[in-house]
Amino acid sequence: MLSAFILAVVVVVGGLLIWPRLANAAVWRATITPLASIIGSGFLVLGPILDVSFGGYAPLVMLALCAVAYLFGGAIRYNIAQIADAASMPPVVHQLERIASAVLAFAFFVSVAYYLNLFGAFGVSLTDLDDSFHANLLTTAVLMLILVVGWTRGFMALERMEQFSVGLKLAIIAGLLFGLAIYFGQSAQSDTLQFHSAQVTGWSAVALVAGLMVTVQGFETSRYLGATYDAALRIRSMKLAQWVATITYVIYIVLVTYAFDFDADLLDETAIIDMIRVVAPILPLLLVVAALSAQFSAAIADTSGSGGLISEVSKGRVSERLAYALLVGFGILITWTANVFEIISYASRAFATYYAIQAVIAAWLAKLRGDTWKAAVFAAMAAIGAAIALFGAPVE
Repeated sequence: MLSAFILAVVVVVGGLLIWPRLANAAVWRATITPLASIIGSGFLVLGPILDVSFGGYAPLVMLALCAVAYLFGGAIRYNIAQIADAASMPPVVHQLERIASAVLAFAFFVSVAYYLNLFGAFGVSLTDLDDSFHANLLTTAVLMLILVVGWTRGFMALERMEQFSVGLKLAIIAGLLFGLAIYFGQSAQSDTLQFHSAQVTGWSAVALVAGLMVTVQGFETSRYLGATYDAALRIRSMKLAQWVATITYVIYIVLVTYAFDFDADLLDETAIIDMIRVVAPILPLLLVVAALSAQFSAAIADTSGSGGLISEVSKGRVSERLAYALLVGFGILITWTANVFEIISYASRAFATYYAIQAVIAAWLAKLRGDTWKAAVFAAMAAIGAAIALFGAPVE
């Protein structure tokens, strides 16, 4: 019976997301891009990681992670507002923007590997081939598919899938939260909720949280929607995306932290699948569908974005097609030499470097405009971003 209710929630939320009045609203269209990037399959990975590592304190850790992301978003939002008139910017800002673009292009390299390694893991999770070797084979095959499509200029066709997959993913997450809320309520009634002590503390805890930054990354996409939306709308939509994502993440972590008991020895990227079986039989299949659609569309978007950025930064010396080949080669290499948790850490550090540079730009601009306290805050965020890039650690 619960499976039917969960499916009904998915259908209702999915229908709402394609309701013309909402789907065609400018603020929602501007919000959906960063929101879809923030709430990816990293959402599914985070629950088991935080529960095993931080026990009953996991929701506070999640809130802290979202708060740091929101502050980095604040630096980017400040830059959106200030760089609306790019011609008036000092040369050093233009130089920092070029460096940031190059760093972001590399971050896309790592994030595509992260997305597709999760794709591979979830893709085999409900089959008899559920092991790292076959997951890596699937990841490699999808990377080669992306290369072939990129070289034959077929990205436009693949990108048409993105809007559908975003709505599907968000609808399934709504169904997941509904099912978890019911299970949480049942556990509360039977007095089986639990509060575990943290297994990771001190500096190791800080380094682990730093290594998870990529799981709340994606808000920076608003920075690059200037051709479609004005600065005010991009700022508003980024704030909305981050608030919605924060509320969703914290609710999810609260529901899984106190109602489930994860086994640290069995922790892997698809641990959520085994856990969710006890809630409703339909959820594992729905989550796999959500993970596959989300990771594939995100990988396509970041592959396309990295190709354009590399071509732009290199002033055409490196073509987009060559950039795709480099990305796929890098992705295959890291797939077979690192596990998903290591790739998450690498991606977090790459994006943290980008955020640090954006914070430096914001601090510079704030200082030029006499906003002393803002300059100090942005300088502090730049230092935090640099620290994350240097010390972010993977789950062990």
